[in-house]
Amino acid sequence: MTSHTHHDFLRRRVPGEQARVEFSELFFDLVFVFAVTQVSHTLLGHLSLEGAVQALMLLLAMWWVWNYTAWATNWLDPSNVVIRLMLFVLMLAGLIFSISIPEAFGERGLAFAGAYVFMQVGRCLFTVWAMKSDPENRRNFIRITSWQVLGGIFWIAGAFLETEPRMLVWAIALLIEYVSPKLSFWTPWLGASRIASLTLEGGHMAERAGLFIIIALGESILVTGATFSESDFSGVSIAAFLIAFVGSVAMWWIYFNSNSERAHEQIAASPKAGLIANVVYTYIHTLIVAGIIVSAVGDELVLAHPAGHHAELPTVLVIVGGPALYLLGTALFRGFMRSTLPLGQTVALVALVLLGLAGGQFEPLVLAGLVTLLLVAIAAWDGFDRKKAAMEA
Repeated sequence: MTSHTHHDFLRRRVPGEQARVEFSELFFDLVFVFAVTQVSHTLLGHLSLEGAVQALMLLLAMWWVWNYTAWATNWLDPSNVVIRLMLFVLMLAGLIFSISIPEAFGERGLAFAGAYVFMQVGRCLFTVWAMKSDPENRRNFIRITSWQVLGGIFWIAGAFLETEPRMLVWAIALLIEYVSPKLSFWTPWLGASRIASLTLEGGHMAERAGLFIIIALGESILVTGATFSESDFSGVSIAAFLIAFVGSVAMWWIYFNSNSERAHEQIAASPKAGLIANVVYTYIHTLIVAGIIVSAVGDELVLAHPAGHHAELPTVLVIVGGPALYLLGTALFRGFMRSTLPLGQTVALVALVLLGLAGGQFEPLVLAGLVTLLLVAIAAWDGFDRKKAAMEA
């Protein structure tokens, strides 16, 4: 192929214009609607320390494969038919990956690991091929591919082991992959990537991350509706339904009313967009997504058994822990962008810790109601803070 043809694989960047999120990218994301549901149901079915660790590992793998694809399509042009076909092939592998999630630590370990490694390594190799007209980024993806292959060895090897050793080997694989960006993907023959100087379309990454938050929040809405539809529509179940819904709205408000838009503007204008995106959208958003998924599990537990007994420890941990992870993630998100942690969310985190310590004294419905009140208070605080900042400006 000619150089011009290869250039057609890359997004054409126009100064002052944000790269749009293509419909093919949104179509690709549909696989992760299913994956998020699978992770939350896996945690719900195994509310134990081992189950929580396994769900965390599944979440980290899911987030990593989506995140790396979002980075790839920040440079590759999804309006090109070849790039679209690449995304559709990844979707097929993603379906196998998602289907295997509930039994990833059981009989479908090889299907899970194989699909994951195929997506990670295959996408990187494709990107290396497609970037012949961009030598600097091509070298970056050669480095990334090397790390993905190293991690992939542990993923495949772990699939042949029993549950406990599999968890250990897959934990090593995750460590390799999550540490590699912090090491700037250093390789013996190519050195390290310059993350801060990546020619990233910041607005596109911000929008992609926001769309994944919508996917995760959609899981909460689906859980709320599906579980409530099977209830007896009593006063208690209606109250649980409303609390779950209001909690989801408050989470949306906290992220999108202030964090998302301001970050979108800041990263789009920053000369260090690559460095910001690496921290904020690669790592910090993991906490936000985890918080939403755990909160969805809490909603389902409350809707299924809202009252008549004190909340047991696993129930307390998911009801309080999900919003706590979410607020921690959004606080770090805003703190990194503004160089100072938000006071309201910091106070709310302390309050959630206190609620968690006393959570066993409350019925699940009451505890969920108190947590939701805190989320609503933070959403209102953020709205007031944003209005005040606009008036001062």
